[in-house]
Amino acid sequence: MSPRFIFILTIAFGAYVLGAKAGRPRYDQIVKSVSSFWDDPQVKATRKKVGRKAALSERALAKQIKQRKR
Repeated sequence: MSPRFIFILTIAFGAYVLGAKAGRPRYDQIVKSVSSFWDDPQVKATRKKVGRKAALSERALAKQIKQRKR
């Protein structure tokens, strides 16, 4: 086994153990917190803004690659 796989397996096991100890109420609390953050209007606006910039960057990069192939 590679060291990377062992590391990932260790992290997953640790997350499982900590999650099992915390229980369902804590899980529900975390889900509620993350959902309220994700659905916040300012966060939604920022996600849209970043998405548009990423799309522009992707098009610009594709154009540069296309020009280099010529």
